[in-house]
Amino acid sequence: MNSCCSPAGRPELHAHTPAAPQTFLLSVPPRTAGAALAEVSIPAGTFAMGDPFDEGYPADGETPVHQVDVSAFSIDTTAVSNASFAAFIDATGYRSESELYGTSAVFHLAVQARKTDILGPAAGTPWWLNVRGADWAHPAGPLSSWQDIPNHPVTQVSHTDALAYCAWAGRALPTEAQWEYAARGGLEQARYPWGNELHGTDPAGGLVHNCNIWQGTFPTENTLDDGFLTTAPVDSFEPNGYGLYQTSGNVWEWCADWFLPKYYKGCLAKGTMMDPEGPTVGRGRVMRGGSYLCHDSYCNRYRLAARSSNTPDSASGNLGFRTVAA
Repeated sequence: MNSCCSPAGRPELHAHTPAAPQTFLLSVPPRTAGAALAEVSIPAGTFAMGDPFDEGYPADGETPVHQVDVSAFSIDTTAVSNASFAAFIDATGYRSESELYGTSAVFHLAVQARKTDILGPAAGTPWWLNVRGADWAHPAGPLSSWQDIPNHPVTQVSHTDALAYCAWAGRALPTEAQWEYAARGGLEQARYPWGNELHGTDPAGGLVHNCNIWQGTFPTENTLDDGFLTTAPVDSFEPNGYGLYQTSGNVWEWCADWFLPKYYKGCLAKGTMMDPEGPTVGRGRVMRGGSYLCHDSYCNRYRLAARSSNTPDSASGNLGFRTVAA
């Protein structure tokens, strides 16, 4: 994984972790109707999955392009917000993995913490700082609060945390095929949810930003041309053709699948795949969509075909999720 996106795992944290995180099988009432997110029905169809432009990172395994049949399903129009995740926490008393580990990864320009709570950079990626007290409720560190940004995507959530939310909500994480099919919004082999060009133009000829990614020089200067240093509200920018918001940029989104770079080669050899669920083993779980840290100079993963991964216990300030009907 290209580590501008998220720090790799929690290798420095396990040594002082007193206990493993709890299971995500919750014996609690399901969420109330008022806590439900807006969702949209995606029609069944066939699409070409993968990168037709061959511009991805070879190690990510975005090629070969292969045909996939997808059954109809329903998916959240946005990533799960802080407010929705807080409703889950209030109903269940669940403690996230970042809370149990005691620290999590925050981008260096976004940290809100005392110096004594900044424990140092991640190995090889000094723009990621290990911050004591950073978790879903304090996404930038203990001096930040989700209540200041309730309509932003929840971050600092591991794959296990996302599954816990799904268990409560009666939902599931999308498969990688479901995610890409829905993210494309009906466009055939487009680079982005809106077409092939990154930017649009307004009537006066000015530049229009279609998503929340990095502008400037990564990782030291963000010019904030799109208006955001870190996360944007979940319904920012224009939705795609199916009504989904921000399937490029803002935050990475966990998928259900294990990640193997060579997986697509096997798919092509099998012919058209029907509702693939990914490989049975892998070196991490799939993440899709890119984030506010992506920039074409270093992490060109805000394209629809782009894929990455991280270990299931990983969490960071640019990683969230959306759900599908179980």
